[in-house]
Amino acid sequence: MPISNKEYGEMAKKASPPSRKVRNGVFAFVTGGLICTLGEGIYMLCERYGMAEDDVRLVVPVSLIVLSAVLTALGVFDDIAVYAGAGTIVPITGFANSVVSPALEFKSEGRILGTGANMFKIAGPVLVYGTLAAVIYGLFYYVFR
Repeated sequence: MPISNKEYGEMAKKASPPSRKVRNGVFAFVTGGLICTLGEGIYMLCERYGMAEDDVRLVVPVSLIVLSAVLTALGVFDDIAVYAGAGTIVPITGFANSVVSPALEFKSEGRILGTGANMFKIAGPVLVYGTLAAVIYGLFYYVFR
């Protein structure tokens, strides 16, 4: 006996757990804030030890990238993401996770066809469209400055 789309929607709504939007939003906000605070802490620590500002601006993102890549490789980043949700997608840490996760997942298929071919499955479109947006922005800036 076939059921209508409306009936199916009602059955699915009854079977699925209620969404905890406020809790998820708070966890995402706090986690994202903690990641940014960690970056600021690294920045201040580097400045305190007399590092040049140009060098500090390189050390902070590299540190966050390496830390999130290591935490992804150890399986800790995914555990954090379960509770933090979108808070872990602070651009630089989320990007590092999106590169490392597929690389780990497909490493059994070999370095070239596994890791190399699948590493940028998620991050690839970000790179392509980010580069495209930068070119378009650059053209507008050049024409209208």
